[in-house]
Amino acid sequence: MTERELDESLQPERGVTRRNFVRVSGVAAAVVAFRGIPRLSVLDGRAFAAPASARVRPSLRPAQSALREFSLTAAPSTLDLAGMAVDTWGYNGAVPGPPLRVTAGDTVRVNFQNSLAKPSTIHWHGIALRNDMDGVPDVTQQAVPPGGTFTYEFTPPDPGTYFLHSHVGMQLDRGLYAPLIIDDPNEHGAYDTEWVVVLDDWLDGIGRTPEQALSRLKSSMSHGGSMSSTKMAGSSKLLGGDAGDIRYPYYLINGRPPTNPDVFNAKAGQRVRLRIINAGADTAFRVALGSHRLTVTHADGFAVTPTTTDAVLLGMGERIDAVVTLQDGGFPLVALAEGKRSQAVATIRTGSGNSGGPKVRPAQLDRHVLIATDLVPASGVAIPKRQPDRTHRLVLAGGQMGYRWTINGQTYDTAKSLPVKLGERVRLVFENRSTMFHPMHLHGHTFSLMRGGRKQLTPGVRKDTVIVRPREHIAVDFDADNAGNWVVHCHNAYHQASGMMTTITYGTQ
Repeated sequence: MTERELDESLQPERGVTRRNFVRVSGVAAAVVAFRGIPRLSVLDGRAFAAPASARVRPSLRPAQSALREFSLTAAPSTLDLAGMAVDTWGYNGAVPGPPLRVTAGDTVRVNFQNSLAKPSTIHWHGIALRNDMDGVPDVTQQAVPPGGTFTYEFTPPDPGTYFLHSHVGMQLDRGLYAPLIIDDPNEHGAYDTEWVVVLDDWLDGIGRTPEQALSRLKSSMSHGGSMSSTKMAGSSKLLGGDAGDIRYPYYLINGRPPTNPDVFNAKAGQRVRLRIINAGADTAFRVALGSHRLTVTHADGFAVTPTTTDAVLLGMGERIDAVVTLQDGGFPLVALAEGKRSQAVATIRTGSGNSGGPKVRPAQLDRHVLIATDLVPASGVAIPKRQPDRTHRLVLAGGQMGYRWTINGQTYDTAKSLPVKLGERVRLVFENRSTMFHPMHLHGHTFSLMRGGRKQLTPGVRKDTVIVRPREHIAVDFDADNAGNWVVHCHNAYHQASGMMTTITYGTQ
């Protein structure tokens, strides 16, 4: 899709500033910019506008819904990196945190305890849930203070591979994440076993914290520096330019480095379902299994037409499910840190044999690499074809002076909310004018990647996160069927913390 084609299809939209959407004075007053969001809630002595979806879904627990209850505590933790103890943060003392597993339609109740010295929240990445449970501080809730508690309760409607993480500052990059698996009660599964694989780039506790790394980036560019003059972490043809801002000392699979890899034991001939989650903060991963090809069956939780490939590319926040029939022996699962000259490694073992060690590079990594735009939705999964009622262009940029990342020329603190109306088909057009890729993530909805020319766009694969490469335009459509205040942002944690986030706002009327 060319820029000219997109320009012809776009209509200018008037917005309201996020600051003007809700003005809070003391604990009891608010001015609301849209009808249908008039109610106030009070948490820890402070007020915020109760989201519209709380009115759309007045019952937290639907009738006939099974209740699944969990407890998660965010607290200081220790991570063992091949014998080196690293002080960090984690859920229930582990990195990744313990996996949460339920069935679609269950009611999930999570009792969250914040035992950190900083405020925190939990965001349920990819889930179309009640707005007041989404875990975005100052948008859907006040951050849970140190020593405080909060109960999250929601009913996930869609099965798939998801994850949860803190949505405060750089806390994701300090280990506050965990898998969230929503099983399909109607899926019989053409596989024998499965393995949840969580990818991460690791910095915390090794010389500096993520907050210190962010401060250094901002400082280095505040004295005459720019994105073009500052050395990036690396470059990648697959990503179309700069591969990230941070060159990490470690890359992990399931919390373990290549010198002490996680090992998945299975039997030769078994079909294993891999659920792969990129929980990294600044790294896209190219993933391959030595001596095997992967058949991708799901992207961001939703079924796709099964597609066989040698490797897959995952941006931060993206997930894929793939099925593979295992051979006999030991095989490396390698997640190459795209453009950064390093990698994470784990092992699948069905018999004897050497899987190759921490620097192994399977030939599959350099063959066909699949990305999300290659995929086609499975039958019945795509959203119905429909002309958009409203289109918003989101221009992604950054780097003139200072470490400042913007949408439509604004950082989040001054951004205008993107208005829509309940029931509309909404098109977002991401236009990347920077030299770096941005995995753009929409909360509370899934969208379809639009395929074809301007006059013949059709809904493609359903996702909630998509890589937008430099000089690329990507159009996505979603239905405004979950009213509230929702953020859309880059899932590079450093870009998000430096301004690349905005809100989409609509009420019930």
